Amino acid sequence: MKRNMITIIGPTASGKTQLASHLAADYIIEGVPAEIISGDSRQVYRGMDIGTGKDLQDYHIERDGMVIDVPCHLVDICNPGEKYNIFEYQTDFLNVWQNIQERGVLPILCGGSGLYVESVIRNYNLSPVPKNDALRNELQSKSMTELTEILMRLKKLNNSDMHNKTDVDSPQRAIRAIEIEQYNSEHTTEDRTFPVIDTVVFGVDIPREFRREKISSRLKNRIDEGMVDEIRRLLSQGVEPDDLIYYGLEYKYVTEYVIGRRSYDDMLSELETRIHQFAKRQMTWFRGMERRGIKIHWIDAMLPMEDKVKKIKELYSH
Repeated sequence: MKRNMITIIGPTASGKTQLASHLAADYIIEGVPAEIISGDSRQVYRGMDIGTGKDLQDYHIERDGMVIDVPCHLVDICNPGEKYNIFEYQTDFLNVWQNIQERGVLPILCGGSGLYVESVIRNYNLSPVPKNDALRNELQSKSMTELTEILMRLKKLNNSDMHNKTDVDSPQRAIRAIEIEQYNSEHTTEDRTFPVIDTVVFGVDIPREFRREKISSRLKNRIDEGMVDEIRRLLSQGVEPDDLIYYGLEYKYVTEYVIGRRSYDDMLSELETRIHQFAKRQMTWFRGMERRGIKIHWIDAMLPMEDKVKKIKELYSH
């Protein structure tokens, strides 16, 4: 079977988006049209730019006097405050992937949301899960420890890989995860036709200390670029604080600072710690993908861009 997609994954601040864009540009220069499909669970939201690290300039490549704007899909597709989920991602991904295939374009899936990426390359058969208000009301008074125990019990019952307890960092997220697992334990998942995607998966391997330096530096840059103002703007547009907090990391801690729950120094210190922990969890997920049978070709992040692109193209063509 002919391979029909390149996948690039990596932890936050590893440079995966830049790599995907340079790779796509290289193919385009050679006359092979290529487009990027985002595999990021938060970059789907419009107006949430700095905190999600969209770095849209990364898709703008200048090479040998040429300017190439690499097309990117599944960024800015829904409004802040909405609760985008993995089923919607699968549906949107398939629509984009099939359109790209029909046009004879090479798709490059790039992102750090391991569950989203794995759901499409392993053909997870998921179904939409409706809200269960009765269950939500029942769980509202539970502690985070109790919610985690309930979720783990349901996961064991369902033999489910869908959620990782380290990814559930707020009661809202935990309750939604329980809602999904509860529904799946009571309903047979609908059969949905999922095309066979034969992808070669590449991971950006960045040394831990260098990753930590980049995360700390990037956080400072994001604050300087106006991340606090971005949160204030979203709140002024009517997005509820709890909805922003639901998105975690930058949106959780900066929102809590803006509404007076945290001091500035506490926000900055706690957020930096949480982003480092998040990057570690991402790597744990990717290692789990390998244990679940996905071959990942690790690319040294410290190599020159030209060498990284060349290595990916060589491995993909073999």
